[in-house]
Amino acid sequence: MDHPIVFYNSLTRRKEPFVPLNAPFVGMYVCGPTVYGDAHLGHGRPAITFDVVFRYLKHLGYKVRYVRNITDVGHLENDSDSGEDKISKKARLERLEPMEVVQYFTDRYHADMDKLNVLRPSIEPRASGHITEQIEMIKAILENGFAYEVNGSVYFDVHKYNREHHYGKLSGRILDQLMEGYRSLDGQEQKQNPEDFALWKKAEPSHIMRWPSPWGDGFPGWHIECSAMSSKYLGEVFDIHGGGMDLLFPHHECEIAQNRASSGKEAVRYWLHNNMITINGQKMGKSLGNFITLWEFFSGQHPELQQAYHPAILRFFILQAHYRSTLDFSNEALQAAEKGHKRLLEAFRNIQRIPPAANSSFDVGQIRQRCYEALNDDLNSPLVIAALFDAARLINAACDGKEMLTAADRDALQETFIVFFDSILGLVPLQAGNNEKLQEVVNGLIELILEFRQSARDNKDWAASDKIRNRLTRMGIEVKDGKEGATWALAD
Repeated sequence: MDHPIVFYNSLTRRKEPFVPLNAPFVGMYVCGPTVYGDAHLGHGRPAITFDVVFRYLKHLGYKVRYVRNITDVGHLENDSDSGEDKISKKARLERLEPMEVVQYFTDRYHADMDKLNVLRPSIEPRASGHITEQIEMIKAILENGFAYEVNGSVYFDVHKYNREHHYGKLSGRILDQLMEGYRSLDGQEQKQNPEDFALWKKAEPSHIMRWPSPWGDGFPGWHIECSAMSSKYLGEVFDIHGGGMDLLFPHHECEIAQNRASSGKEAVRYWLHNNMITINGQKMGKSLGNFITLWEFFSGQHPELQQAYHPAILRFFILQAHYRSTLDFSNEALQAAEKGHKRLLEAFRNIQRIPPAANSSFDVGQIRQRCYEALNDDLNSPLVIAALFDAARLINAACDGKEMLTAADRDALQETFIVFFDSILGLVPLQAGNNEKLQEVVNGLIELILEFRQSARDNKDWAASDKIRNRLTRMGIEVKDGKEGATWALAD
């Protein structure tokens, strides 16, 4: 490709040139949400981060298969191997079927992502739809000697694996240190070692979500789903695995172990992790109870918020920081993002107002080059935005006659905004929502006009009634009078 990319690989802890295994094809897997509640800003950051990766790779001409999973089974309350399944608990409290909970919150997640202008992935598999693949992978791990069964549950043998490979290579943890941290945990009597993790759990009689397996009725552990689904859709070795930094350990560490233990291969070539969003310096998350849902941001209905924020502002706020840096929430930061986004959007819309000159006083090509260089250097979106702000200053100066641009350079500047501000960063507000609002206004106005016409008919003012009807007809709106009043429709 003309624009070589460098990514920071969490596994090697250094920047590495991105060379796909089977260029121009790229396989990318990103851990999606556990759908038992509304998405919050912490869910928005990885979605937006890897949406930009997806968009940029496609812009460069790669054929990307982007897989983002939906976790709808096996994620227990304490993110370990005990406690109640989060979705089952929600279903029990709401007196619903678990899959009703899953469908409801999956739909809401999709609606939130659509508002944030996050493209849908190529494939979005659910854990519950891939039980067979997970069982087959567990069987392979057992056959290779890296797991054991106890009373209908199957556990991964971390100590056995660590003797032949390195458990902790991604997170930089050492098994001896992990052993000390696990000694205080209770409820792990079935395990040979507290550090071992569940591949399959025996279902107690009260457990709703259960499937038959060679070891009895049960359900898969949290970690096995991603290993099984990434292998199914991307192969035993693929290019990129992404997710939030909070998944580094234990989830992604366990994935590495599971893939190596089942296939003997290192599955992922580039591990990419976005950092956390904090609120008052503390990680934002459901488990801590300090999260703000995306719906609350869009509506402004949360005590921490001074106003509602358009989804494009949230996207801009997130992309103003490098994906590997911590991003701290504050109303002041969001309001600054709102002003910055408005400034760039106005500049974009003003480009065609620039009067063309015979010669240019500025090299607009350098702005485009800076944008490419920033994205190629580990997806440095803040530097792209900085280049676009410089472009905005140029646009404003050119509109005021203080800079000169030829028509060709003006068009090249517009193309730069279209490519980077809109297509890659996705920062131009979607028009669908505006169109829907406009349609609501139009509908209301027509209904109001028909009410005035009905008043005229009630007063036997047939001239006014006919005048309104004829004017609407010329506008392409058919009016039909009936017993229940007038109705309208667009004419064919």
